[in-house]
Amino acid sequence: MLKKTMKILLKIFCFIILFNHSALANQANDFNNWISSFKSRALKEGIKEQTFDAAFKNVKFLERLLIYDKRQPEFIETTSVYVGKRVTNQKVLKAKKFIEENEKLLTKISTEFKVPKEYLLALWGVETNFGVHKGKVNTVSALATLSFDKRRSEYFSKELIILLKLLDTKKISYNSLFGSWAGAHGNFQFMPSSIKNYAIDYDKDGTIDLVNSLEDSFASAANYLSKIGWNSNYPWGQEIVSSKQIDPNIITTDARKLKNSYTKSKWKKLGISNEILFKSKTKLRLVRPDGSTGPLFLVSSNYEKLLHWNRSLRFAISIGIFADKIKNEI
Repeated sequence: MLKKTMKILLKIFCFIILFNHSALANQANDFNNWISSFKSRALKEGIKEQTFDAAFKNVKFLERLLIYDKRQPEFIETTSVYVGKRVTNQKVLKAKKFIEENEKLLTKISTEFKVPKEYLLALWGVETNFGVHKGKVNTVSALATLSFDKRRSEYFSKELIILLKLLDTKKISYNSLFGSWAGAHGNFQFMPSSIKNYAIDYDKDGTIDLVNSLEDSFASAANYLSKIGWNSNYPWGQEIVSSKQIDPNIITTDARKLKNSYTKSKWKKLGISNEILFKSKTKLRLVRPDGSTGPLFLVSSNYEKLLHWNRSLRFAISIGIFADKIKNEI
């Protein structure tokens, strides 16, 4: 009986191995076919064949990225957990020390682009822990894998085309092509479209280097916020507590479905009061990332600019809270 059972288990084990091997082989063939098809698209977009071949020379299908794409912490962690992991006293003190040691550069950039330095430090701190974790994933492999996957294929395909064009025009170099699982790159995790639209060669050395050059990195981040309409006269927002029941239909719980913003007079009628935010002229919006429970935030138009960086309510809140804490320390 034991021998019979062992034979059955061995057959099942062999079947699983053969099935997985076959599935992987099919996946590899499908990916290679996709690369051939994508190459045709890239060449039609005007990308040089040698640029494409050089970029795809060592490209690999990274299956694990598909899991990361479906389990992003911005959407599965509660606000308190998400913010607590990213905004710590240790990181605030580290930001303060960096500002003290780089005051001249940060003041110059902050003044030129009209973006407070504390927001730049907060973005840097959350995105890559001040440059410690810029990512080690091959950027072309990441974007190719996510382009091949059907879930958000067109978005990542467009980003990959932009990346190839940046390589074609030598605005970025092959040597720096590594970053996050989603294809984001450098100290501030710029996607290729952000590099194209906002990155600048601030140190004037002929190359945009968002990995090793703090000048290029910080100036590009400041330029990004400036170009999309950052207003340094407005605070980002603040957590509030309301004594009145608030209509859930006016509370934003999804960054992809922003609810109406109102003037301070309208909010006062609805029982919401905040003297700091009410000093600004911008319309305000209520957000609650955790749905029907969790903290409630009244936010300004600057908060919405942070959503351009990462379309996550929790991400933008963490940047705002981090920036406030840094400001209180400097």
